Amino acid sequence: MVLIADGGSTKCDWVLLDTSGEVVLKTRTEGLNPAVFPEDELLRRIQLNPDLKSIDESVDKVDFYGAGCGTSTPSKILKKVIQGQFTNAKIAIKEDTLAAVYAVTSQPGIVCILGTGSNSCYYDGTNIHPSAASLGYILMDEASGNYFGKRLIRDYFYNKMPSELVLKFEERFELKADIIKMNLYKKPNPNAYLASFAEFIFTSEEVNGYFYKLISEGMSKFIENRILCFKEAQQVPIHFVGSIAHFSEDIIRDCLKPYHLELGSIVRRPIDGLINHYKITNKNT
Repeated sequence: MVLIADGGSTKCDWVLLDTSGEVVLKTRTEGLNPAVFPEDELLRRIQLNPDLKSIDESVDKVDFYGAGCGTSTPSKILKKVIQGQFTNAKIAIKEDTLAAVYAVTSQPGIVCILGTGSNSCYYDGTNIHPSAASLGYILMDEASGNYFGKRLIRDYFYNKMPSELVLKFEERFELKADIIKMNLYKKPNPNAYLASFAEFIFTSEEVNGYFYKLISEGMSKFIENRILCFKEAQQVPIHFVGSIAHFSEDIIRDCLKPYHLELGSIVRRPIDGLINHYKITNKNT
């Protein structure tokens, strides 16, 4: 049986498929980004899941698609951890952009990830071409969860957040400066911590100009840095995966128009598209 996984910094979805490509098991662990978490923490998060433990000897192959897996050293660390859990399986560690491509298209297009972090690539129908090296939440990650979380915190402390939203923001989050700095500079996984604040935008039932402006500015920066860098941008559809893209579809559509870009598919959870990809691949073989 094949175990496929789509992992980010916040969560990781796992699906076990039988020989016909049918789903046997679905489960979830905490995030497994090897560029963020140390080896012992990666192992702890996997071992805490009883579903994974129950199938560790029956898995023949593990295909892990994840954030932080685009460079050699983190990928090797994660492969070692997973191999230690699934001793009988062949382990393959792949970039999350590949999972995103499989989730939305089999034709040429630009595929964008908007989750805790952000990324993009051009898919020519056969190969993936990255836009640029991903340098993470401090230097990049436009329009990601951590980007919007950072914007909210800054606007709150700079008194730029509308007064009617300030009270709601204060009710929902611990906003003492010392606690925020402790989470950012002393505790692990600050990118996911920042992204947790973005839920204030994307779980709100209220539609307002402040949220619209915030999202639009982030999306425009993402388009300029991560989409327009491809010469094919105006010839192929622009696909998106991730919860932020799912909740921002109308704004994304509006932001693409001035650049004459065509919106393609938006998929909230890449794992769903991955399952379909493996079913099709299984039938073809």
